[in-house]
Amino acid sequence: MGEMWMSLGKAFLVGGLICVVGQLLVDLTKLTPARILVTFVVAGVVLTAVGVYEPLVEWAGAGATIPLTGFGYSLANGVKEAVAAKGFLGALSGGIEGTAAGITAAVVFGFLAALFSKSGDKS
Repeated sequence: MGEMWMSLGKAFLVGGLICVVGQLLVDLTKLTPARILVTFVVAGVVLTAVGVYEPLVEWAGAGATIPLTGFGYSLANGVKEAVAAKGFLGALSGGIEGTAAGITAAVVFGFLAALFSKSGDKS
C-alpha cells in the first residue's frame, strides 16, 4: 500500500511541476497557448533524444507520460523503434504508430463531446 502512495506522489510531483512550467509560460510570456503546447511536445522529443526523459518516466510514471511532454516522448520512442525495425523509412511512420492510441482517443472523445454538448458562442 505504501508503494502505491509513493508512486502517486511521484506522479503528482512531476506532473504538477510540468503544469507549473506551463502556467508560468502562460502568465509570464506572450506565447499563445498553441505555441506553448507545441513547445511541450518538442521538449518531450528533445529530452527523450538526449536521454533525459526516459529516467524521469521510469521514476515518475504517469506524471511524466500523461502531460504533453509525454506525447513527445511517445513520438520519439515510436520513431526510434520504427527506425530500428524498418530503417530510414521508419522515421516517417514511427511517430504515428507510437502515438496512434492517444490520437484515436482524442478524436473519439472529441466527437463524443461534440455529440453530447450544446454548442454556442461565448456571449
